[in-house]
Amino acid sequence: MVPDLRVAILLQDLDSRIRNLQGEVASLPKHIAVLEKTLESHIRRVEADKAALAANQRERKQLDAEIQTQEQKISKLKDQMLQAKTNEQYLAFKHEIDYGEAEIHKCEDTILERMAESEPLDQSLKTAQGALDQEKQQVAAETKVARERTAEDKRQLADLLKQRAELVAGMTAPVYREYERLRKTRRGIAVAEAIEGRCSLCNMTLRLQFFQELRRLDQVMYCETCGRILSYTPPPVEIDEIGPAPESQESHSMETGR
Repeated sequence: MVPDLRVAILLQDLDSRIRNLQGEVASLPKHIAVLEKTLESHIRRVEADKAALAANQRERKQLDAEIQTQEQKISKLKDQMLQAKTNEQYLAFKHEIDYGEAEIHKCEDTILERMAESEPLDQSLKTAQGALDQEKQQVAAETKVARERTAEDKRQLADLLKQRAELVAGMTAPVYREYERLRKTRRGIAVAEAIEGRCSLCNMTLRLQFFQELRRLDQVMYCETCGRILSYTPPPVEIDEIGPAPESQESHSMETGR
């Protein structure tokens, strides 16, 4: 096989591995970004649950404070009502006391409502926080694996690029230029195999004379349809079945003696 063709075949295999590694190196940071984005959304959800529970607790404290205020006010009004000199003054104090007690009942009812709301909020927060803690550990583990994989891929990629440079150095410039042109314009595949008289990629039948010349493997040839470099692998040589063993010299002598 002509050296340029051998190098082109090796180079294509190397380029395929390089392309796969480059794709993986590019995809791993995106994978990490997706993990981190999902984690951030779950963190925001937990923070929202925390904020809702905190708001619930603040409101209950404010209501407790309002109850204390009203109780203190009612206590003073009751003292003042005892000193009322007229019926009108007495009724005015009583009205204010009734209003304060009504406000206390309203606050107590609201506190009970908020307490009922806080139980599922608290349970939801505990569940979400537990799930978030597990997810953080998982994301950290996956991120570590992804970064280690990226480092290994980059190491392998550097080795392959070095091997590629060595291969290219052993290829004649015109053939390499054509290889690169084909690689960039033919979806990364510059070399096709001729199988049963056809190009394996464009599937077009090769002219008989062209195919006969290709089989000699003494020059770089290009598909007349898709333009790719063509390679050809001769079929394995079939070994004839071993025939019966030749007759022994003794048998031959006996037959001659007859």
